[in-house]
Amino acid sequence: MPPEHKPVDHAVEWLNRAASDLALAENRLENVYLEDLCFHAQQAAEKAIKAVFISRGWRFPYVHDLAALTTALLQNGLNVPADVQNCVTLTEYAVEGRYPGFAEPVSDTEYVDAIAKAKVVLQWARSLAGDRK
Repeated sequence: MPPEHKPVDHAVEWLNRAASDLALAENRLENVYLEDLCFHAQQAAEKAIKAVFISRGWRFPYVHDLAALTTALLQNGLNVPADVQNCVTLTEYAVEGRYPGFAEPVSDTEYVDAIAKAKVVLQWARSLAGDRK
């Protein structure tokens, strides 16, 4: 059963959406491209990071670039652990990987890595934003 919807300016709503994307990413079904699953891993990380912005009352840039988002957090004075900053490689799945011919096929190793990175970001974001607006 999906979680109850919260207002768009509520960090928990963004965390719930991130968790939903991660659940989709982890649900490896027959006839589903790994590129599509990695897109959901990237979305999970992106929405989790944006939840941190919202929890602190900060505006976030409207980008899919995880390097830009983590840099903005650092510029706001937030300590972003190296393993969270390492998620920036997921950005490649935000757009190009979703369309035929724009990127190389994703390997099993890359898929597993994408899921692991998204999990790290979501766990970190929950520790910072889970109990806040």
